[in-house]
Amino acid sequence: MSVVSESASGREGAREVVVWDPLVRLIHWSLALMILLNGAFTDDDGALHQWVGYVALGLVGIRTIWAIIGPQHARFAVFPPSPMRALRYLRARDRTVHLSHNPLGALMVYNLWLTVIALGVTGYMMTTPKFFGLEWVEEVHELAFNWLMLSVALHVAGVVFDTWRSGVNLVRAMITGRKRIPKGTSVE
Repeated sequence: MSVVSESASGREGAREVVVWDPLVRLIHWSLALMILLNGAFTDDDGALHQWVGYVALGLVGIRTIWAIIGPQHARFAVFPPSPMRALRYLRARDRTVHLSHNPLGALMVYNLWLTVIALGVTGYMMTTPKFFGLEWVEEVHELAFNWLMLSVALHVAGVVFDTWRSGVNLVRAMITGRKRIPKGTSVE
């Protein structure tokens, strides 16, 4: 953990900790943009829809590699998927700040990445002679998209909830790469 400053935030005793590196932030916001583009601004049958989907799939691929070789807070090891830890986190009454993803956020990350992969695979399948026109492939693709939209809404709600609960502005942290930790808050 590297402390950037003890009171640069203007709050007495608050400290800023560098957490998200530029690649993590670039992939996060680029993936959000790709999801927005394909969800609202492209024709489902058009080439742009396919290419935006491939870019999203590529972003998840790069982020997966970065979760193996990247800096500490970007690695799988610091946010393992654990439903039990997520339940304990939800039940906890403390304001522990997780420098990487909290246990519930970790589950959401894996959910989002796997859903984008499912969309990319089924989207690609629909362009192949073997799977073109098969109703079940289109239905799985549509179901995955609907699941992604629900997941994005839950992700945003979770960010709002955890910002309120922990006192750490998570949107700001994903923009600047730094989490502003309130004084007296335990860190995990």
